[in-house]
Amino acid sequence: MRTFHIFSWKEANFRIAAHDFEAAAAEIRQQRELLGNYIERCPEFCSSLVPLKLLPGAPEIVVHMHQASFRTGVGPMAAVAGAVAQKTATAILRADPSPAGAAKEAIVENGGDIYLALAAPATIALYAGKSPLSGSLALAVKPEQTPLAICSSSSTMGHSLSFGSCDLATVLSEDGALADAAATMACNSVKSSDDIEGVLARIMQVSGIRGAIIIKDDKFGMIGDLPELVAHKDCIIRDKITRAPGVVV
Repeated sequence: MRTFHIFSWKEANFRIAAHDFEAAAAEIRQQRELLGNYIERCPEFCSSLVPLKLLPGAPEIVVHMHQASFRTGVGPMAAVAGAVAQKTATAILRADPSPAGAAKEAIVENGGDIYLALAAPATIALYAGKSPLSGSLALAVKPEQTPLAICSSSSTMGHSLSFGSCDLATVLSEDGALADAAATMACNSVKSSDDIEGVLARIMQVSGIRGAIIIKDDKFGMIGDLPELVAHKDCIIRDKITRAPGVVV
């Protein structure tokens, strides 16, 4: 049984499974400070809905978000949760004192976006609000399929701006920022269930994307190299959600 720590910082909510939670919390504070300092220099970075030119001396997390933004065509802040989750998971693994070759684990969920490196299998449920499929599907992720980012976006839940009408777009990649930005791109593009197939094809044209799932009303589509999709039932799933749309461990 995994133990999850709940942590909030700068209006972001986290659920973290880690050998060293303090290392995770310290990394989140540091990355948010670096990002905040850059936004003071470049306020447009926080509000732009399109890619921007980087200022000299941008920190690594900003560069990471910038690259994801350019590859998907969305604003850089669309990549922030996935980028922070990956940075945090990397810090957790780095702080783990287990001997070389031993299985290490880090799971970081940042408001519905998750980055994980597993020592044992995990079931990642897909929550899609009022869709009839919400909470009934899950990804059965094996350790050998990680490290992996599973990031989600929704037009019908949460407070994020969306130009589509999509219950859930979930994208998988080894790159957390890219998965997060691509989920936003997908979500913006789905207006009806007829769009699912075409949008999935577009997502897979982005280099570095492993796979994706889109849910709209009672329809869903999937593409790419995904963990096994399984039926799921969890009567307390809503209690595990840090923000309305997303993935739940």
